[in-house]
Amino acid sequence: MEEADYDARVTDVERFEFAFAPSYERAARWFGITPKSAWVSIDDVLFVARFGRWRVSTPLANITEVEVTGPYHFYKTAGPARLAITDRGLTFASNGDRGVRVGFRTPVPGLDRLGVLRHPELTVTVADIDRLLRVLKARAPALH
Repeated sequence: MEEADYDARVTDVERFEFAFAPSYERAARWFGITPKSAWVSIDDVLFVARFGRWRVSTPLANITEVEVTGPYHFYKTAGPARLAITDRGLTFASNGDRGVRVGFRTPVPGLDRLGVLRHPELTVTVADIDRLLRVLKARAPALH
């Protein structure tokens, strides 16, 4: 393999850790969610969010909007991945302060392993919200 071929396939991956408040971390631990098993990564093609055993993966071309949201009620967001009954939105929350809501053109699987239930949006409470917004706006075609 020539060096030029290798370089063409290498992508710049940005990784974002979740910002865990102590009370949220204690509640999440019961569901196998820890700082090591909760993250968001973005490369040149994909957006991936992991929250313990839950995962959302979608092409960046499927992202149509991003917005800062919060604050959140502890009893509605702490613990496992949370489903909003009203709109089927999914939340991966590690604190109650604020997060980023990511909207999708085509709803994505995330809560159930079979992918029967699909979500039009995902909220993530990463530590560096401003950097996540900048990276998504720079890489998701619909956000340019």
